[in-house]
Amino acid sequence: MRKLKIGVIDFITKSPNHSLFARVMHANFMGIMPQVIAKWCEDAGHEVQYFIFTGLEDLAQDTPKDVDMVFISAFTQSALQAYALSGKYRSEGVITALGGPHARCYPEDAVKYFDYVLGLTDEELCKDVLEDCRQYRPVGVNLSAEKSPKQLPGVRERWKYISKALEKTTRLFRVVPMIGSLGCPYTCSFCIDANEPYQPLDFDMLKEDLRFVLTKIKRPLVSWYDPNFGVRFDDYMNAIEEAVPINSIDFIAESSLSLLSEPHLKRLRQNSFQAVLPGIESWFDMGNKSKTGAKQGMEKVEIVSDHINMILRYIPYVQTNFVVGLDSDNGAESFELTKRFVDLAPAAFPAYPLITAFGRAAPLNLEYQSDGRVLPFPFHFLNNNHASNVKPKNYSWPEFYDLLIDLAEYSFSPRAIWNRFWATRTRVPRWMNVMRAISTEGSGRLKFYRKIRQSLEEDKKFRDFFEGETTEIPQFYIDIMKQDLGPLWEYLPEGAIYHDQNAYLKTEMEKGQKKVRLA
Repeated sequence: MRKLKIGVIDFITKSPNHSLFARVMHANFMGIMPQVIAKWCEDAGHEVQYFIFTGLEDLAQDTPKDVDMVFISAFTQSALQAYALSGKYRSEGVITALGGPHARCYPEDAVKYFDYVLGLTDEELCKDVLEDCRQYRPVGVNLSAEKSPKQLPGVRERWKYISKALEKTTRLFRVVPMIGSLGCPYTCSFCIDANEPYQPLDFDMLKEDLRFVLTKIKRPLVSWYDPNFGVRFDDYMNAIEEAVPINSIDFIAESSLSLLSEPHLKRLRQNSFQAVLPGIESWFDMGNKSKTGAKQGMEKVEIVSDHINMILRYIPYVQTNFVVGLDSDNGAESFELTKRFVDLAPAAFPAYPLITAFGRAAPLNLEYQSDGRVLPFPFHFLNNNHASNVKPKNYSWPEFYDLLIDLAEYSFSPRAIWNRFWATRTRVPRWMNVMRAISTEGSGRLKFYRKIRQSLEEDKKFRDFFEGETTEIPQFYIDIMKQDLGPLWEYLPEGAIYHDQNAYLKTEMEKGQKKVRLA
């Protein structure tokens, strides 16, 4: 096999962004799998250029050059950027491959714009693609390993790529990504990990990586990328305590409330965990994750609020995640209950992702598609915040946005910001909460929601798109896409802003028909 020049591109964000938050934070959101691909390509004897897009770079000028093949990793919100960049590379004769969440969620669409679309990827599959390395056009090939890798290259092996990403951060805030497990034991119907069995990675490598990080950064901050950290809690804590001295590394993790018992919290505090992000999701569903069982409504709010306040006695920063627009919600009750939670647990920062059906990401999406409830919103807006592409079951669109705006106004009002500031015990979390509330996550998102609500009222074509009566994308969204893609807009393949929102359902139906014919 000839030696190839490989480019690996990690999309952190979907558009140019020169804000202070982008400069400080975006590079810290680096992906692990793009670094893994880079390492596997290098191990196979190829020359690798690694690049992350944080919003500060010029995609038309700064991306890897003089390459034979490019691997691009993208979430769905960055899909159009990835499509356009692939179009530019392919016009130059470069072979392109797409990986990451979008490749797993929308392979039927992505194969139109890439030579290879990779789902679950292990080292063997990566080697196969490198050995094949040829054009597949006009339709690419969709490849996937049978299951997730049993092991991934650790921090020491990926350090040249981690350090390159960290060069784009400030010295005041640098985060090292680590992962100790794949998949999740929970089966939340809206989650991409719902069908991925829980699988711990090697704890000896984890210990080695922790020791290595301490040789590179004074008082490092490690962010665990596990879908649900601490499922094998004692194994994790034993590994951390055996590897490094107590209070030498700070940690961030996403976990479920069911794992955050007080004995566990005491041990997390002892090991310098500074932030946790538990998913509450719903006041009427998913009691197994919040350890509330069958309890619903205000009873669940009180239990969860007490639990969050207990967590905050041990962990300085807590972000609580609620999924807005679930079918279990009806009327204003769930929104009003969330307001009560904001009052009862004032130090927690509330996040409100909108229910989104990301293609074939989750089993529930088949149900949404079968019911004709999925809308063809451009990928650019499918980031859990700028659009919900699922028609609400129990609300009209104006009613839904009225309730959403009211909740956001309440959660990020001067009163709520003040209460959150004073209820938070330590300085950095205090000011982080303030900055998030007055930036794009708070006031910025409110401004966007109000514009949507106004357009639903005043623009019939806009409302028709939301109601599924037309697939013509409103000019409002097209203008945003053109602005965000900038010079790359000219490389965006024709028709790329449209996609078949029911492709997953159609593919599954075709599979079923083939089975019937074979039988």
